[in-house]
Amino acid sequence: MSKLDEKVGQYIEDVTKIVDKPDIDLLRKIAESMGPSIYNSDANTVASSDEEELKRVRKNFLVGKLGMEDSDKLNIAINAVIEKYGKSNRNKHRVVVYYLLTKYFNKEQVFK
Repeated sequence: MSKLDEKVGQYIEDVTKIVDKPDIDLLRKIAESMGPSIYNSDANTVASSDEEELKRVRKNFLVGKLGMEDSDKLNIAINAVIEKYGKSNRNKHRVVVYYLLTKYFNKEQVFK
């Protein structure tokens, strides 16, 4: 089993606690798109209590990667995803947050 497969296995475990039938191919493509950062413990997680971190998610992923227009609805989506993942969960995997945001905005085609 490759390192990527191990990481995707962790992400699947998290996603299945939130979503009934996750799109494993999409989850894997998001993980692949992040390159080696998924192996860095700091870059692999989202600190949802850090406003600067949430701004980076908004700017780099939602606007930069998904091509969303920068508006207040992005903050609403981020907050909804963080709530769904569990605010008290200290280990929110970035790939899972990005997966949930991708599904929230129906932007799966970006990774196809």
